[in-house]
Amino acid sequence: MTDRQAELEKRLRDALQPEELQIKDQSHLHAGHAGAKDGRSHFAVRLTASVFEGLSRIQRHRLVYDAAGDMMETDIHALSISALAPDESRRD
Repeated sequence: MTDRQAELEKRLRDALQPEELQIKDQSHLHAGHAGAKDGRSHFAVRLTASVFEGLSRIQRHRLVYDAAGDMMETDIHALSISALAPDESRRD
């Protein structure tokens, strides 16, 4: 796990208290991509948290981006998000 990934995990856990959290560094898939040239990372995040209950997809994504905070400007170029409420996760 990279330092960036560990910091993102800490921020998401602290802010959203997820029951499930998976973070995959997908930076290697974007080698040569314009966003990869500045050294920032690409991550895929899947999390299940009760805080998402009753929220729209956009509201959920905003919570994730808010939790990531300044990392979106300094460390993360792209973030793929799957944000589920607990009852939605059990349907998968």
